[in-house]
Amino acid sequence: MLNVFAPVLFVLIWSTGFIVARAIDGVADPNLFLLVRFLASVLLFAGLALALRVTWPARATWPKHVLAGALLQGVYVGGGYWAVTHGLSPAVMALLGTLQPMVTALIAQRLFDEPVGRSFWAGLATGAVGVLLVLSPRLSAVDGDGLSALVIVVALLSVTAITAGTLIQKTSLAGADLISASAVQYMGGAAVVGLAAWLLGGSEGGYLWRPGAALWGALAWSVFALSGVATTLLVWMVRRGSAAKVTVLLLLAPPLAAVQAWWLFDARLTVVQIAGFALALGGVLLCRRR
Repeated sequence: MLNVFAPVLFVLIWSTGFIVARAIDGVADPNLFLLVRFLASVLLFAGLALALRVTWPARATWPKHVLAGALLQGVYVGGGYWAVTHGLSPAVMALLGTLQPMVTALIAQRLFDEPVGRSFWAGLATGAVGVLLVLSPRLSAVDGDGLSALVIVVALLSVTAITAGTLIQKTSLAGADLISASAVQYMGGAAVVGLAAWLLGGSEGGYLWRPGAALWGALAWSVFALSGVATTLLVWMVRRGSAAKVTVLLLLAPPLAAVQAWWLFDARLTVVQIAGFALALGGVLLCRRR
């Protein structure tokens, strides 16, 4: 039963990361927000591990777990937030994310001998076109002037990081308990964004942090839903199945985010965007055909 509902639940929650990024705009410094989120996630999973008395990963494997968390959480999420706050359109950042399933498939073929047939590549191409259609109104309004090469490099680095972090989960780490391993891995994510916050500093001599319903709501959702459920499901699905077929679900995140923005922020959806969502869904279903 979980095998059926896990992909649906994962992509529904994962796509809200775009909404959280918008919700904290003007409320919290992104690196500080992520640092608090990741530290809270460490406490959440450590508490669950102690309460359930699960086995912790062997100390010798902790550096590898920390590296996986640093890539999957710190570099990917932190890098994506940083690029968006420095002028890169969220639409372009989301579109760059569609490269991830293709890179994952190519590497997984070599490292784990995962078979990828014609239906996968056809579905990936269909899904990418669908995402492009969903994002097209925002892409047409993007002004590339003023974007530094560093912003683009960081955005591409974040996409590379989630690919590497996902594939590491398929190695010897797959044997560790998922809950206790998550506690260790979020330490890696916290270290990356904590270092970034320290090196980059806040704006106007301080770190933006305005307590209120918007901040606490975004933080609670990020910890319990995005970290506690979505990321856990991602790692669980990658451990149990094909990394390529799991990560292709990320193609649905931008279209779902567009629907959520329409629902929460009254953002208008065009006929082209609705058609794009249908294509993205069809592409994902095609990719996951056995």
